[in-house]
Amino acid sequence: MISTVTTSTITTVTTTIGFGVVVGVMAVIALLVFLCIKGFATASNNTNHRLLAKSLDVGIVPLLIAFVMIVAMQIVEILV
Repeated sequence: MISTVTTSTITTVTTTIGFGVVVGVMAVIALLVFLCIKGFATASNNTNHRLLAKSLDVGIVPLLIAFVMIVAMQIVEILV
């Protein structure tokens, strides 16, 4: 009984950690894409592109916060 519970707990934790890593990588990639698009849109003279650049801040700010948290957690993991 105990070995079954332990095995299932290890499997659940491993799956959850793997899922967290995938979500973190996807968030970082999305942040990079949004920042690149914002850079191109800001450099344009078109008013629609400039509006797009301002609108992308809505997505960039939460992704930037997530990125800072990911980096902070990695640093804590290394130090501990």
